Amino acid sequence: MLRIEDHDRVRVLTLDRPEALNAFNRALYQAACDALVEAGQDPGVAVVVVTGNGRAFSAGQDLFEMAALGNPRDRPGSGPSGEGRDSAFPLLVDTLASFPKPLLAAVNGIGVGIGFTLLAHCDLVLIAEGARLRTPFTALGVAPEAASSALFPQRMGWQRAAWVLLSSEWIDAAEAVESGIAWRVCPAGSLLSETLEVAGRIARMPIPSLVATKRLMLDTRTPVVQRARRLEDEAFAELLGAPANLEALRAFAERREPDFTNLADA
Repeated sequence: MLRIEDHDRVRVLTLDRPEALNAFNRALYQAACDALVEAGQDPGVAVVVVTGNGRAFSAGQDLFEMAALGNPRDRPGSGPSGEGRDSAFPLLVDTLASFPKPLLAAVNGIGVGIGFTLLAHCDLVLIAEGARLRTPFTALGVAPEAASSALFPQRMGWQRAAWVLLSSEWIDAAEAVESGIAWRVCPAGSLLSETLEVAGRIARMPIPSLVATKRLMLDTRTPVVQRARRLEDEAFAELLGAPANLEALRAFAERREPDFTNLADA
């Protein structure tokens, strides 16, 4: 589910559901959240690296689990993960948005949904050649998540962010770097070693200085992130379980393209 390894003062969290392309279910949301909280509090950890096992970084929300939960509108308090108040999705995003230490991502393969939007909360993103990223929110008939509606325009510029968020199309590793979502493209075989080398250079710095610097960087954007998440949650709750979203989930389960053309509100 989640592997945790230490390399001197660098902690590596590996999403480990390769059979599901490291898609997030309830257990993985909670495990990732708990591991980040523990790393943030551990005085021996200076830097955290998040990566994935297998050919995916993360395929995002586990849509089979979402579909199995039934109509989300029947459950009060449903959030962007399609779950109720007990979902760890908002807790994970809270933890990412306020993580007190340098946070790096080694994107080893496809990143979809939260597998893409979490990158905007990372301080440095290294991405493997051949990796691709996608936000499928409009294709699922829903709205953005994890403050991506604010952070993507900040990082990518308005037009690139608009294309990514509105079209649900893929971008490749080179486009991710060019747009500012990622920092460096690496050969797939050396991605983790290059990321650990970068993380190790940062980890040699004094942790109090790293934490103070990260806090100052976060302070100016925290109100923006909080407002964006509140507005996104409202929009998501309105769209989740609506005809377009239900058609998208049915199409996914039936392995076909969704057809929104005959839906009254689509």
